[in-house]
Amino acid sequence: MAAAAANRVLCSRGTERFGAPLARADPVFPLPRSHHLSILHSGSTIHLVHRPAISPSLLQLEGMTGGEPESTARAYEEALSCLSSLITRRTRAHGANKGDRFDLMFDYLKVLELDEPVSRLKVIHVAGTKGKGSTCVFTESILRSCGFHTGLFTSPHLIDVRERFRLDGMDVSEEKFLAYFWWCWDTLQERATDNIPMPTYFRFLALLVFKIFVEEQVDVAILEVGLGGKFDATNVVQAPIVCGISSLGYDHMEILGNTLGEIAGEKAGIFKPGVPAYTVPQPEEAMTVLQAKASQLGISLHVALPLDRGLLNGQQLGLDGEHQYMNAGLAIAIVRSWLQKTGNDKGIFAENASDLPDQFLRGLSSASLQGRAQIVPDPYFITQGPNFSPAGLVFYLDGAHSPESMIMSARWFSHAVKENIEHVILSGENINNSCSDRQNQVRILVFNCMSVRDPQNLLPPLINTCSDQGVSFHKAIFVPNQSSFNKVGSYNTPPLDPQQVDLSWQLTIQRVWQNIIKGNKGVTDHTVVNVNEACKVGEEINARSFENSAVFTSIPSVIKWLRECAQENRTMRIQVLVTGSLHLVGDVLRLIKK
Repeated sequence: MAAAAANRVLCSRGTERFGAPLARADPVFPLPRSHHLSILHSGSTIHLVHRPAISPSLLQLEGMTGGEPESTARAYEEALSCLSSLITRRTRAHGANKGDRFDLMFDYLKVLELDEPVSRLKVIHVAGTKGKGSTCVFTESILRSCGFHTGLFTSPHLIDVRERFRLDGMDVSEEKFLAYFWWCWDTLQERATDNIPMPTYFRFLALLVFKIFVEEQVDVAILEVGLGGKFDATNVVQAPIVCGISSLGYDHMEILGNTLGEIAGEKAGIFKPGVPAYTVPQPEEAMTVLQAKASQLGISLHVALPLDRGLLNGQQLGLDGEHQYMNAGLAIAIVRSWLQKTGNDKGIFAENASDLPDQFLRGLSSASLQGRAQIVPDPYFITQGPNFSPAGLVFYLDGAHSPESMIMSARWFSHAVKENIEHVILSGENINNSCSDRQNQVRILVFNCMSVRDPQNLLPPLINTCSDQGVSFHKAIFVPNQSSFNKVGSYNTPPLDPQQVDLSWQLTIQRVWQNIIKGNKGVTDHTVVNVNEACKVGEEINARSFENSAVFTSIPSVIKWLRECAQENRTMRIQVLVTGSLHLVGDVLRLIKK
């Protein structure tokens, strides 16, 4: 707590923020509506000055875009440090996480003079357990293809916090992020009191995205709920154009409730009077609650069916996996409703046409989202010359972290590796100067999950679904995440001494794995390739190794082991499923893309 307090003091002192003197006109906040804030460089000094409005945007960025890269990087790190000071050390089940003083969000909007501008945003609001992020991405991509200036807010980020804020499909630039961040930060710091303290981490991010979307004058603001719905920071929006709820399941039960009915009740908290609501086919218990909530508000709850792949005219969805047809169907229904409600449907839909408009097809096929059903051949081998093939080591990344999403992830992975095998066999493609067949496929699971989740609920659906598809793992690797949960953009450097690493949770997960495979002899592959002989696991990089599993001390050591294995066994194709945690997926992505 002392460190967090010290950080807040540092963040409130402009002279230390950028490591250079900061000249400010008084009073700095609030700014008159007719003025803009400019950030200008003058030698080593950064000045904040008032000037009359000369563009639609509040923040003029000409000084920052021409600044020294090192100075900008330092300023960005300072911003992340300040943002980190808002992260609480409370457990997820803490009572303060269950809607504690949600009304503060309305106070924050008034402090930032965003209450009226936010009410004018044309918002699409999406909650759910599984697929809400994908639904939002499909929705944004379709509307962007229709020619609209889009804003998209999703969570969590995998590598950089700016991933949460997209303008026209691109992460917000560092320059814009910094300018909007410091405006919000300083305004809230100036006005902070005992009754209206600085907002917590996610609430600040929600306020920041509102500022970005208002100043960037987006045509549509697509907001993914962070957690739950009723008390989520994004639910401060009182009159969205349309809202949707993706597939529901068991997750965050320590906050949302232990039954599907309770969870559905929290998600339905985003429903508003007079606002169309859409969902997908749900379990009966969940659907009953959603329909009851809609009825109380006097609105109809529309059920969107999965997209008929025949409507794609031979194109593929931009997001892979069978479950994405459900998310795409919901996105299409939401977009249709938004276009109709805002009067923008003219010229897009032909009279009585059953086919999807070309703009919809382009949007669905070009949608992208990191860490969800993402296939990445290891870039390292692209730089190693013609004797190495990128196909020698391929990462299959999916941030599934609930029992239901584990099933979807297993189906996607099984289909992807089997399809790849068939393609290689049928085409006669040479991989690493040797014809690849089923004898050369090595499948590795890299897994971790948060301690609030039960691996006994996550691993069996993954293992059994893969086994049902005829796919098994040669080895499972359990490893702690590298990203730090209490500092944004921070990654823990593994201790030089492996004995210093706390691996108690990973050892627990490994015991669950070993117990499962003892009871099900078909879930691991012992006969196709003896991976233990081909890829030795050194004692210095793992804490405990069995024939079918190992606990590694760090993600870099896992990547190093996999690459050495691929280099020493060039006839192998190593297929690595990374799942169980979006934080784990982000850490792996960051390391392999270095």
